[in-house]
Amino acid sequence: MSQKVQKSPSIEQSSVITPLDFIKQALASGTPVDEIAKLWDLQQSFMAVEAKKSFDTAMVGFRSECPPITKNKSVCFGNTAYDFAALDHAIEIIKPVLQKFGLNYRWEDDQIADQIIVKCIVTHVDGHSAETRLSAPPDESGKKNRVQAIAATKSYLNRYTLFSCLGLAATDEDTDAIVDETPEDQTLTDFITAAEAARLEKLAETVKADKKKFLTFLKVESFLNIPADQYSAAEAALNAKGAKK
Repeated sequence: MSQKVQKSPSIEQSSVITPLDFIKQALASGTPVDEIAKLWDLQQSFMAVEAKKSFDTAMVGFRSECPPITKNKSVCFGNTAYDFAALDHAIEIIKPVLQKFGLNYRWEDDQIADQIIVKCIVTHVDGHSAETRLSAPPDESGKKNRVQAIAATKSYLNRYTLFSCLGLAATDEDTDAIVDETPEDQTLTDFITAAEAARLEKLAETVKADKKKFLTFLKVESFLNIPADQYSAAEAALNAKGAKK
């Protein structure tokens, strides 16, 4: 049985007078085409605002009703052990709630030099969408060949961009990447979260910073590899660059 989509009150359901009503009056009265075109642009803006409202309402509903994303997979190799929520497991949990509120998602990916770039786009039935983009190099750990290394990174980025775009986190998120019996000469680094990485990358685009040079300056390969204790400094550096423009 199909599930009924819960939508916010749309333009058609509302009794509010819209630019479309003026367009109909203009057509009936023989208003010049250039004036009607201006009214049409106004209608497009009005619809975009209404679609954004519907999207925001749907996201609030989704987050309030989405069940916890439990971690169902464990990884253990060498001195490293951690639990995580597999992507297919997370999708199985969130899909019915997404459908209820008229939300859908998709990914777009690209590769520039040694960086795999994944963008997750969440769209509402009324037309508005939001996106999160992250990048990282191929995961060449273990005995992966080149294709497997790229696939592993894409899977990782798919999971984190979806979680970030929807504002989700797996339960007990802080237990990711727990390392046991760490050798005394091995230094562990806590990295920024996927959401923080997305914010920094978006900020870099906003201030028109050269992301490759910025990452080189920080001595990291991707935004996901920025140490947690450098987040504030990285954000301040980007804001400073924006202030100079």
